[in-house]
Order: sequence, then structure tokens, then C-alpha cells
Amino acid sequence: MTGDSSRVSPRAIVVLDDWENALRDGVDWRAIRRAADVTVHNVALRGAALEAALARADCVVLMRDRTPVDAGLLAKLPRLRHIVFTGTRNKTLDTAAAQRAGIVVSHTEWGPSKASTCEMTWSLILAATRRLPQLMLTPGRNVWRDPEAAAVLPDVLHGQRLGLIGLGQIGQRVAAVGRALGMEVVAWSPNMTPERAREHDARAVGLDELLASSRVVSLHLVPAAGTRRLLDRERLALMQPDSLLVNTSRAELVDTDALVEALRAGRPGFGAFDVFDSEPLPDGHPLLGLPNVLLTPHCGFVAKQVYAEFARGVQRNIEAWLDGADVPGTLAAAS
Repeated sequence: MTGDSSRVSPRAIVVLDDWENALRDGVDWRAIRRAADVTVHNVALRGAALEAALARADCVVLMRDRTPVDAGLLAKLPRLRHIVFTGTRNKTLDTAAAQRAGIVVSHTEWGPSKASTCEMTWSLILAATRRLPQLMLTPGRNVWRDPEAAAVLPDVLHGQRLGLIGLGQIGQRVAAVGRALGMEVVAWSPNMTPERAREHDARAVGLDELLASSRVVSLHLVPAAGTRRLLDRERLALMQPDSLLVNTSRAELVDTDALVEALRAGRPGFGAFDVFDSEPLPDGHPLLGLPNVLLTPHCGFVAKQVYAEFARGVQRNIEAWLDGADVPGTLAAAS
């Protein structure tokens, strides 16, 4: 790697939101540090703290879409020449604005993130159904069969209906596990057909029927104009008191205010969520005060093999950029 010895100061690379220290530890930074200053942030930055962290950045690495980067922020970063984001899609980066400013935007590959998200989905389904958080024994809570927790007898999922909103690559994996557990699988999406559902041993039904009849409802759609706030007050009210709503996809699919009201009313009876409108979830958020929820901090894609792929891609892209070579994974400019 040649770097750029003509500059008075080395280029500055800033990594944001490396909460797991996966890029700090997974990227071999040795050659990169000979050509650039590298700063890795493992806490969320917002407002003035974010602007200060990026003020000297020539290259920014984004961990998924944890930090929004809009045109307003980009306008405050005149030195910025390269953005790398992990994965292949970033919904909070204004790619068009970056490209208009002459910034190269590149991405890594995913790794087995779809398998990881499927496993997270089923971790939430099973933990919520079996009420595992309330049953766990710890040194500080060695309560054998707490009468309050024991009063809620868990269901067996065998023979019950699993309703999937979305039957893409993740939804198909979730469906396969449901069938292995003996569940009946039904599915809906804006473009669902009976033939496509049958390809994956599911049955296509209307959204209202899915919500009203499923013991477990799991969301697996990419938000679009027609699916944002798809689950509103009226649709949530269709769910049954013994139903479980799971979201490991995107918070935009659900009206959060309506969801809080619905959970308080007991329809659905329980919610298990890995994604939220505001992340990290702020103190005092109304979901945190509900007794019938299981909340996790957006861990669906978080897995050793996924982060190893992210680290490989970040290192590859930055090294190519520093060398003045074609950067793999560069997004084509919009026509």
C-alpha cells in the first residue's frame, strides 16, 4: 500500500457504531494505519458529538444503518471522500447526496445474515412462548417455580398457526423451522400469490385473516411506500389475546404508538421485538414499561461469521481506496 505521502497530514478514517468491537478487532489495520489515522467509535454518537468525530474524516465506515447520514450532515464534511457501509443496503444513508458531492460509496457483503436473523427470530419466538426470561435461575434470583411465573402455562407450538408477513429469504427460513415444529404456515405480502406460497409449503391468505387467526405473527418485509406502518391500530386489534407478534425486520412496518396501546389492551397478548424506531432504545421508551414484551437490542444480524465478512469487506475497500485502485462494491451513481 502506497498511501499518499504528498499530503501534509495523513488521511483520517473514522469507524462509527462498532458496538461489538468487531471491526476494531477483525480488520487488520496495520497497513491502513501506515497511510491513515484510524479512529474507531464503539458508542452511538449524535448531534454535536457526531459532527466533531467526523470533522476531519476523509473516509467513514458505517456499521449497517445505525447512524443516519443525510445531506445536511454530509454538507458539513467537506473532506469526506469515501463512505463504506457494511452489508449491501443502508436505508439511513443519503447515497444520492453523497455521490453528488463526489464521495465514493461502497459496501461489503453480508455473510450468513439471513440465517442469523432466522435464528434470532426463533430465539425470540421460543423464549417468549416458554416465558424463559421469567423462569431463568440466577445467583440473584434462585426462585424454583415462582408462583407468579408458573401461573402462566406455556403453549406448545405444534399444531398452531404461524403467520408470516413476508416470505423472502428470511421468511422462507422461518417457515421451514415452523413446519419442522409441526406448525401450519400461512403467508401474506403485497405481491404474494398462492403459487409462490405453495413453493415454500405455505398457504397464501389475506392480511386480516393472518392477523386474526395466527398464534405467532412474524414480520419479514422490507419497508416500502405501501408497507410503512402496515400494522396500524385497526390491524393490531385483529390479533388474539393469546397471540405473539415478533419483529426482527424493521420498526417502520408497525405504528409504534398503536403497538404500545395494543399491547396494553392485550391484543396481541405478547410482543417480541429486536428493532425499534429509535436505536439505541432511549430510556423511558413506553415499550420498556410493558410486562408483556421481550426486547433485544437489534441483534438479528449480529453473528461471528457475519462480522467476519464485514471486516474483510471494510479492509478490502479501504485498502483499494488508499491505493487509488477501483474500490470493490462501489455503488453506481444514479442516472
